Amino acid sequence: MNKLPSLPDRISRALLGVIGALNLLFLAAFVLSAAASLGSARAATVTCSGTDLIAAMKAADPAKYEALQKEAAKIPNGDSIFFRIERAGTKPSWLLGTMHVSDPRVLDLPKAANAAYEGADTVVIETVDVLDQTKAATMMMQRLDLTMLPAGKKLSDYLSAGEMKIVEKGLEKRGIAMGAMARMRPWLISTMVALPPCEMRRRGDGAEMLDIKLATAALANGKKLEGLETLSDQLTAMASLPIEFHAQSLVATLQLGDELEDVFETLITLYDNGNTGLLWPFLKTIDARQDHGPQGYAAFEQTMVNARNQTMADNAAPIIDGGNAFIAVGALHLPGKEGVVEYLRKAGYTVTAVH
Repeated sequence: MNKLPSLPDRISRALLGVIGALNLLFLAAFVLSAAASLGSARAATVTCSGTDLIAAMKAADPAKYEALQKEAAKIPNGDSIFFRIERAGTKPSWLLGTMHVSDPRVLDLPKAANAAYEGADTVVIETVDVLDQTKAATMMMQRLDLTMLPAGKKLSDYLSAGEMKIVEKGLEKRGIAMGAMARMRPWLISTMVALPPCEMRRRGDGAEMLDIKLATAALANGKKLEGLETLSDQLTAMASLPIEFHAQSLVATLQLGDELEDVFETLITLYDNGNTGLLWPFLKTIDARQDHGPQGYAAFEQTMVNARNQTMADNAAPIIDGGNAFIAVGALHLPGKEGVVEYLRKAGYTVTAVH
């Protein structure tokens, strides 16, 4: 069944919302906490049953699919999630693109990546702040400017009456009280609704997402654990985008309903196949609008991905120079001319894809 014709505008905006919620390790961990507090009883009988939208495109519109593939082929380093990093005089290090979820396909590391992880002296994730929930909660309370709307403002000030009804009904369906959310920044609300029931059930049952699993196992095995960003860095990046952008993304995500599973399945399939370079071309392909404005893809990609890529590469360099490090960051940070892989190459490292 071709689901694409009815979805383009909604799904492109919703994809940005989902990606935004899952692109920061802290926010993904926040979803885990939310899932645990909400419990998994309502989702106990739900299984992941989404449709891969790119596969649907291939069947429904082969020409469009071929154009998508050609566009993705132009993106450097978009066909692998695992890389070897080398520089003369030091032991090789490794770079793994992750997805901040607990799906078994994501947790099942490629053999080469698993061997590198097991043998590494140092493990690196985006931020180690996520491992201390008390510290994270304290920091969030100290920076209410990043998590709460400006004084005197509430979510309804950024949405129409009709859009507020969508939000209220969507949150009610998930057992979330609108009253408690009224003054939260919409991106924080999105973290609670950006995952399908099957993933929320796994998290509610205690499943760890890949990054947290790698970090906790590293500590248990006596490895050194490092982070490339702080919780403040991640919150600041998210909060820097316009509130209106996040509000519309929240509405679009809730409007998807059961189709959220299709978005999730598409992202998981891209990751599982190592096709991270397909994501941005896919977003642009399903969205017919030519002018995305200041709240569109370019602003989102620059703020949430590219700017952080440079920071990650800079902070990873001294760790890499120490040798035998295993670095795990969100897979969206690897591909592209402004991806972590290219920034490391510009810094003088030899970075080679391991397929």
